[in-house]
Amino acid sequence: MDVFFDTFFNFQFMADHFDVVWQGFIVTLKLSVVGGIAALIWGLILAVLRQLPGKWLAPVRWIVIAYIDCLRGIPLLLVILLLSSGLAIMATEGAIPKEIGIPQWFGESDPFWYGVFALTLTYGAYMAEVYRAGIEAVPRGQTEAARSLGMSHGQAMRFVIIPQAVRKVIPPLLNDYIALMKDTALVSVIGLVEAVQAGRDLYSEFYNPSGYTLGAFFFLIVTIPLARFVDRLIKKQNEKFQRGMP
Repeated sequence: MDVFFDTFFNFQFMADHFDVVWQGFIVTLKLSVVGGIAALIWGLILAVLRQLPGKWLAPVRWIVIAYIDCLRGIPLLLVILLLSSGLAIMATEGAIPKEIGIPQWFGESDPFWYGVFALTLTYGAYMAEVYRAGIEAVPRGQTEAARSLGMSHGQAMRFVIIPQAVRKVIPPLLNDYIALMKDTALVSVIGLVEAVQAGRDLYSEFYNPSGYTLGAFFFLIVTIPLARFVDRLIKKQNEKFQRGMP
C-alpha cells in the first residue's frame, strides 16, 4: 500500500512540482475556453445553414450535412495532425499566408492555434447537431406565427426560434464542453505543453506518475462542478415541463 501511494499519490512530489503542472493546466484552460467559444459559434452557424429553406439552397444543406458527418466520423487526433502538418507545409510552400499556416496570434504558439482549429472544426460539428435538435424541438407554430407577422425566415430564426432552441440545449452543450476540455490533452502530440504533457515531462525526468494525478485533480476541480451544474439545469427543465403538463 505504501508503494501504491508513493507511486500515484506522492503529495510531496506534487507540492514540489505544483507550478509545472499548474502552468500546463492554465494552457489547458485557455485552449478549452477559446476552442469552446469558437466551437459554439461555428456549431450554431452550421445548424442555421442546415435549416435553410428552399430547393435552391439544397446544395448548401448537403455540404453542411456532409461536413458534419465527416467531422463527427474522423478522430480528433487525426484532425489535429492533419491541420498541424498540412497548414505548415502550405505556408512554407507559399500556398497560404504564413500568418494563417503558422499562426502565432496574441502571443500564443502555433500548436495552441492548431489545437483551437481542430477543436472548433470537430466539436462545432457535434454542437451543430445539438443545436439542430433544439431548433427542431421548437413547435412549428412558432415559425408560422413569426412569418404571419411579416418576419423573413432569417428574422424568425434570429428573434424567435434560435433563442428558444438555445435555452433548450444548454445542458447537452455543456456536456460537449466537458468532453472538449478533456480532449485538449490530445494537442500534446504536436508539442503543446498542457496539463497532461506537463505530467508526462515530470514522469520522464523523475519516473513518478504523481504529476499525472495532480493534473487529474485539476481537471476534476473544473469538470465535476460543471457536471453537477448540468444535472441541476436538467432537473429544472424537467420540473418546468412537468408543471406545464395538464
